[in-house]
Amino acid sequence: MASGSLELERFVREALLRGQSKEATAQALSAAGWSAEQTRGALDAYADVGFVLPVPKPRASLSAREAFAYLVMFSTLYFVAYNFGRLLFDLINIAWPDAADNGYEFWRKSVDDSLRWSVSALVIAFPVFAFVSHRVAQDVARHPIKRLSPVRRWLTYLTLFIAATVLIGDMTALVYNLLGGELSLRFVLKVLVVGGIAGSVFGYYLWDLRREESQA
Repeated sequence: MASGSLELERFVREALLRGQSKEATAQALSAAGWSAEQTRGALDAYADVGFVLPVPKPRASLSAREAFAYLVMFSTLYFVAYNFGRLLFDLINIAWPDAADNGYEFWRKSVDDSLRWSVSALVIAFPVFAFVSHRVAQDVARHPIKRLSPVRRWLTYLTLFIAATVLIGDMTALVYNLLGGELSLRFVLKVLVVGGIAGSVFGYYLWDLRREESQA
């Protein structure tokens, strides 16, 4: 695979050196069996500028500082999302307590402890997430090439995968309980909480990914 990729890159460079247009080069590669994605990836490495030689575009590089920023940003995102959902779950449990729970005092202490932990986690983690996200956005605005950062793209796709998995599980639980005739207001509200959080994360990062790919 690596050998084929190098061969493709050499062919594209040689074709452009000999004055072939990107369109003609893409047609030749397509006729030879290369996929549109492979062809586009090789051709997009060169800028559309008038010069006697093919001019390469700058490529995204990965630094330890950049990897640290993205790891902090996405890990705090997961932490905030989980504890925000946990906080809403506890509020739902307080508003609509389980009638079958006989140990009220023990249950209420457990819920109070959970509420205190969730609030503490949000008070600490959310400002960190907001600050790091803001700094990353400023860095990308100054250096647009960083939109193509490998760690950014990998963590974005990982986030989309996790959010999609949560949404599928959430909807499956809803349908399962619906078919079993065991729906309750408390359960439906919790399903909506999970779906709302996971759906918001999925929708935002899918939009952000498409926007960055269109601007790359």
